[in-house]
Amino acid sequence: MASIGEPLHSSLMSRGRVASVRPDAPADDQALQEFQQRYSDVRFGPLAIVIPAYNEAENITQVVQALPTTVCGLNVSVLVVDDGSADGTAEVARAAGAFVCAPVQNRGQGAAFRLGYWLARDRGAWVIATTDADGQYDSSQFDRIVEPIVRGEADFVTGSRKLGTYTTDDSVRHAGVVFYARVLSVLTKRRVTDTSNGFRAFHADVLDHIVLDQPQYQATELLLGVIYRGFRWREVPTSMHQRTGGSSKKGNNLLYGYRFGRVITGTWLRELRRNRREGRRLASPGPALHVPPPARTAGQRSGT
Repeated sequence: MASIGEPLHSSLMSRGRVASVRPDAPADDQALQEFQQRYSDVRFGPLAIVIPAYNEAENITQVVQALPTTVCGLNVSVLVVDDGSADGTAEVARAAGAFVCAPVQNRGQGAAFRLGYWLARDRGAWVIATTDADGQYDSSQFDRIVEPIVRGEADFVTGSRKLGTYTTDDSVRHAGVVFYARVLSVLTKRRVTDTSNGFRAFHADVLDHIVLDQPQYQATELLLGVIYRGFRWREVPTSMHQRTGGSSKKGNNLLYGYRFGRVITGTWLRELRRNRREGRRLASPGPALHVPPPARTAGQRSGT
């Protein structure tokens, strides 16, 4: 972890780790310094659940308190990245028992995830899982996305509402899920059923080999990067329900669909060009992941 007063990017350089996925420097430095002051050198458990949140004070307590303390034998640490909320989300999440990192500016879910991923790995997690702050995913299903990684059968696992249960009532969004899944299936030559599921888990070493730069729609960018890097990935059936409270931040369906399509196209072209520069094929195996599983009894969940 960067020491107090030391810019994050300088810390990364000095330690020889310049990963493709890192927080935005210097934008996140203030939040990381505050995290260090509040939590000192605390180490996370082997499994970190990262939750980006923006104005979710109404939902975050229920979401955090519903999370398991262990999954597949791994102790869980919960990290909420409060993306510049104005409703006290950070304080509520902290009171609920989560570790909280809180940049003062709202910069989008993608930036919040990049910060959360880096911090989770830096504090000792070797498996990183994600869920949303609105309570739409079923916390009892974490074992479904974590077990294949713990067993060494996959590097990246994502939930699929099409293989599982999808109880939201927005028919346009339902149609969009089907349409874009077919588009990604064509682009990746793999069967993809859900392109934007926020319920997922992956080996932390994956972060050294992918690029994430989207301010939003990061689930799709991450999925495309994982597939084009040749990592072992799978979809598993999971549930998605109505929000427990508040309103969606995604906005108008047509605008959302247009922006989502642009992200798919841009990311696909970027990864295609990257593979060509490196002489890789889509079927080429992914890089070796070198971090061994630590003792499963290590870690601390509570951020209070």
